[in-house]
Amino acid sequence: MSPSLMKMWISLASMGFMFLSIILIYLSRYKLKAGVFKVITAFVAYFLMIISGIIIVIVVFSGPTSS
Repeated sequence: MSPSLMKMWISLASMGFMFLSIILIYLSRYKLKAGVFKVITAFVAYFLMIISGIIIVIVVFSGPTSS
């Protein structure tokens, strides 16, 4: 697998993490009433958002690849 294709899949996974974190934040704010589950889903959501942001920054600043 070429480096360009690998970067594409990594950035696609990062966007998937962002989408999943949006769903989890929505669930924790509006749908869940229990305190423990609300805190756990919010923590997981913000953790995924931070990780995906770091991955996107690394992918963008690593520069173009030559195949």
